[in-house]
Amino acid sequence: MTPEYRAEKEASVSFLGGGGIWEINAVTFLAPAAAFLWAVLQTRQSFFKPYTLQACLTDFLLNCGAILFATTVYSDSPQVLLGLMFLPAIATYLQPAAKVQPSTKAPAKVGANGKATGSEDEAADTALDPLPIKPFITTYRGAMMIISCISILAVDFNVFPRRFAKTEAFGTSLMDLGVGSFVFAAGVVAARQQLKEDQTQTRSFINRMRTAMRHSAPLLVLGLVRLWAVKGLEYAEHVSEYGVHWNFFFTLALLPPAIAFLTPLLRWIPSYGIFAFLFAVCYECLLWFTPDLKFYIILSDRIEGDLISQNREGLFSFIGYLAICIAGMGVGLCILPRDPEEEEAWKPGQTRKHKVEDKDVLDEDADWLDSVIGSGADAVADPFPEPPQLKPEFPQTTIWLLVKWTGLWFVFAIWMMWRYGPRLFVSRRMANLAYVCWVCSFNTTQLLLFAGIEKMMFPNLYKAKDKQTERQRAQYATSRIMHAFNRNGLALFLLANLLTGLVNMSVHTLHLGDVEAMVILVTYIATICGVALALDHYDVSIKL
Repeated sequence: MTPEYRAEKEASVSFLGGGGIWEINAVTFLAPAAAFLWAVLQTRQSFFKPYTLQACLTDFLLNCGAILFATTVYSDSPQVLLGLMFLPAIATYLQPAAKVQPSTKAPAKVGANGKATGSEDEAADTALDPLPIKPFITTYRGAMMIISCISILAVDFNVFPRRFAKTEAFGTSLMDLGVGSFVFAAGVVAARQQLKEDQTQTRSFINRMRTAMRHSAPLLVLGLVRLWAVKGLEYAEHVSEYGVHWNFFFTLALLPPAIAFLTPLLRWIPSYGIFAFLFAVCYECLLWFTPDLKFYIILSDRIEGDLISQNREGLFSFIGYLAICIAGMGVGLCILPRDPEEEEAWKPGQTRKHKVEDKDVLDEDADWLDSVIGSGADAVADPFPEPPQLKPEFPQTTIWLLVKWTGLWFVFAIWMMWRYGPRLFVSRRMANLAYVCWVCSFNTTQLLLFAGIEKMMFPNLYKAKDKQTERQRAQYATSRIMHAFNRNGLALFLLANLLTGLVNMSVHTLHLGDVEAMVILVTYIATICGVALALDHYDVSIKL
């Protein structure tokens, strides 16, 4: 890469102001729209079972192609793609549902004692998992990973609008949102470990920190490798993004030990989401009331030999990303466990304690007769009965909890940026309070949309009587590509970074037309998708 072209590359991603939030929402709404069309095809036609070549190609076009085209050639009119998604989805939805053949189990073998052999193992398999596989979370994380992989290469082409690239200091953009969403999704998954610890009652700080360091070590190595590659190969870099030496892998590497260190404190806090908000508020107060701190982060010179000065963006923004991760953990603690049974899923305003049960009519007549003749055991009524509890309890189900947190984060974000509030400007570079609220509001909304699609299209998903049937239903309700991206997400993200570097070192991306750029981008995402499906087919999970 020549010095002239390197300077041109750096200039193409520098001093950008981003775009509008509603435009970003319209583009990212393609992911739930594609998930809805996929679910309609699956429930009405069993289109993806068996998973033939035609089904695989359709799956790729829906979940990868739609996002790719929405962020490139259809970036000015994403409504066209939305129409192309919803029209066939509605037409197919009006068709009768496909009949799914129930899975047949082999009859249990009976031993000489008259008991079924292997009854203990079968009983263990029959018990439902308290932390079931939820396809809507898989779809959410898969879509987030796909759009992240697409953006890191597409930004190097002119077909990708500059308003979607990362902003310089303040503003909102698609890639700014993608970075925060990556951290939020990591927090959602991190909640699973805490839920397992609560179930097994194994709360060891040493074991938790050891596990966190095991997860952080590969990320730290990847960060060092990226640092060496950028500096050694004279790769184009945007210094004001994270700093001279810092990169996103270092941020990801520090999150697990930070969460492990804070977990004993977080267990005493009733709401992770409120704590994350207050944590971000304290960070915002630090930015506001510390003299010249914002100037230091954004505009001050980088002092040679001073690592803090050279990497101040990465160090200070880590505080905001930590708040986003904690907020994701709070949402994960709500949506990862199994929902209560239908008889326990009460409505808003109705309390568990005073829920009225249905009685037989004859029992009601007997109670009335006992009260008249005074022969009942409870003939003498309490002259001062205790009034019923009028305090409403919010339903503890996935949908309602997502509605609650989506509404709260939406109110927080609107108030922070509204004219009658503090009127904060979003800054990914500092990861300030407005950025934290915006990222959390967006991700909870996406989770709510995916959960609503799952509830509407697969209503019997969690009503299975045994673990095997529930897993089969979850597999039926999950896109193979989304499952593959979710399964090896970080490894695929690393592959995407390697392919991005290879393409940029081989081709002058800024000098290519739209057609050539789209050919490269389609080949690129198809390669990553093929690797993901191959790893999933051979049952390979790469844990980094």
